[in-house]
Amino acid sequence: MTTTPVGIHDLSFATTHYALDHAVLAERFGVDPDKFHLGIGQDKMSVAAADEDIVTIAAAAAKPILDRHGVDNIRTVLLATESGVDQSKSAGLYLHPLIGLPNTARVVELKQACYSGTAGLQFAAALIARDPSERVLVIATDIAKYELDSPGEPTQGAAAVAMLVSANPAILQLDPYSGLYSADVMDFWRPNYRTEAVVDGKTSVNAYQKATQEAWTDYRRRGGRDLTEFAAFCYHQPFTKMAYKAHRHLMESQSHTADAAAIDAAIRDTTFYNRTVGNSYTASVYLGLASLLDHADDLAGRPLAFISYGSGSVAEFFSGTVRPGYREHLRTEANRAAISSREPLGYDRYRELHEAQAPTDGMYHATRAETSRPFRLAEISGHKRIYEAR
Repeated sequence: MTTTPVGIHDLSFATTHYALDHAVLAERFGVDPDKFHLGIGQDKMSVAAADEDIVTIAAAAAKPILDRHGVDNIRTVLLATESGVDQSKSAGLYLHPLIGLPNTARVVELKQACYSGTAGLQFAAALIARDPSERVLVIATDIAKYELDSPGEPTQGAAAVAMLVSANPAILQLDPYSGLYSADVMDFWRPNYRTEAVVDGKTSVNAYQKATQEAWTDYRRRGGRDLTEFAAFCYHQPFTKMAYKAHRHLMESQSHTADAAAIDAAIRDTTFYNRTVGNSYTASVYLGLASLLDHADDLAGRPLAFISYGSGSVAEFFSGTVRPGYREHLRTEANRAAISSREPLGYDRYRELHEAQAPTDGMYHATRAETSRPFRLAEISGHKRIYEAR
């Protein structure tokens, strides 16, 4: 039986208006900037303006895909986030008037910490396997936020990645097998009454490493490739150095040599964007893919490994092959412009933005106009979020 190739046909990335340099945080913490630049591998982090949220950056990521390909046969929109703006309504539905999504599409929001973007990708592939004429828009969008002066503060960030998933993809063809692992672990969570997550850092690192190893074992059990076949490894990056830690652990667990040069060669090109954007939760793995495709030598025909981890916890190890001619479909200049065009943020304004609380009284509240990005949150009125294109 012939199976129709399924995978990522287009990929687009967006981030926020502001960027906070980690040197600013280092001064606040009273530490050497290398504690962040070298210790966790972070140089800057994206910070949302007063009129930005996961909807505005999701719209900015998705619009270029619809502009290029139109909306015909997009029958499903899957938005993955752990930074939801509503307990009931999918954030994806706010995109309709902003980017012209079709009415003849199911729109669903997915949640499982940093993992659910991968769930969206796999669900999309299954839908297309059933009907290869359909296309699915998958959007992973998040704003990572931790308490001020906490160990997690330097690992904040924000980004959205949109992917058009289709048959006969132009960028990446997914392999038909993946490895899974789930376990109830309290390493990172955010109760409904909190705006910042609760984190047990040591437990989270250990849980990530264990889940990676277990998902890999399941991947191999189901017929997956050998570790030596992959041209690169795209890990979830809560901070850049975590990808290096996880890869070293995986290689050593399988009795492979894990020297620094080999690990760097397998990981480095996936980390350039994360170093300056910060943690983007559900978007992180796919921001790593964008970075890899934009920076690596020709990858056509080469297999890639993906390690997606979401605290709590769920992990998936899957793989795919880069398609011939993929470079003609990349958005390298737009990706670099999204990063370079961010406005530097001072600490005092950063703190104001961090501590700002959304209104809860149902009255009219106009939102301060700040962002230079394509979409903004204009107001909150009658408990409704009102968005507009700039």
